[in-house]
Amino acid sequence: MASMATTYTSLISATDLAGLMGAGNPTAGEAGVRKLAVGELVVFDVRFSLADPAYGRRAFEASHLPGAYYLHLDEDLSSPILPGTGRHPLPDLEQFTEVMRRHGVSGTTQVVAYDDAGGMFAARLWWLLKWLGHEAVAVLDGGLPAWQRQPALASAGLVSTARALPMRGSFTATPDPNMLQTADEVQAGLSMGTIVLCDARAPERYRGDVEPIDKVAGHVPGAMNVPFSQNLDSQGCFKSAEQLRTIHGSHKQTVVHMCGSGVTACHNLVACAAAGLPIPKLYAGSWSEWITDPKRPVVKDV
Repeated sequence: MASMATTYTSLISATDLAGLMGAGNPTAGEAGVRKLAVGELVVFDVRFSLADPAYGRRAFEASHLPGAYYLHLDEDLSSPILPGTGRHPLPDLEQFTEVMRRHGVSGTTQVVAYDDAGGMFAARLWWLLKWLGHEAVAVLDGGLPAWQRQPALASAGLVSTARALPMRGSFTATPDPNMLQTADEVQAGLSMGTIVLCDARAPERYRGDVEPIDKVAGHVPGAMNVPFSQNLDSQGCFKSAEQLRTIHGSHKQTVVHMCGSGVTACHNLVACAAAGLPIPKLYAGSWSEWITDPKRPVVKDV
């Protein structure tokens, strides 16, 4: 179990989260774990489906972790699509700051994000908060399925009643420009050999065999394929730190991660943090932004 002083900055297990919540753990006090008060812990459900954008909110209203709030990928964690942007542009900072404050997040709040897709959407919220200077944020390892696999936690039950908003938090956004790369910076870095570009999409999309979402198939010339799915074990939990270090390794050049729209690339960044590696940069616009300019090169593997 975690102690009172523990701050989670990459992953948190279902049992450790239960200890902080006081859920399904009646002896938590004896184990030296305290239930965190309102404002000290905020849990966000960020379930989503690209094929059915209403799925996450519908699933949340049916059942969710006690005390959790729902955030929508398109509405809360992204801004509207504009000409020349990718499918999930970074959110407006004023609006995102207001969302965090409205849900009680302050500078020292432990934030936990979960989904039911191995963390592929929870990672987006994790990265956004890291980018904006909030260190105490973690992805629930294994997500909702991991919680439900624990007998004590499953018996504690999920809830379908929305939690009332707490007192406003004092969250302040301080974006770190060094965590991002633009399309122009990516193109220049590749041409000069100063970056390693990693594409988190599935191999068949990276190769250009299929493209179920975007208008152009293929990948950025020079990018290497590092599918986010390989971060997970057979139960949908992150692999060990040693295994993740083997996957993500170390490079002399600056490492930049991308995907289809800047969402699942964040999963690789969580994996790097969990492995004890530096958090690489993110090309947030990713493939869906890259292909908006026909002058940018595209390649398919044949």
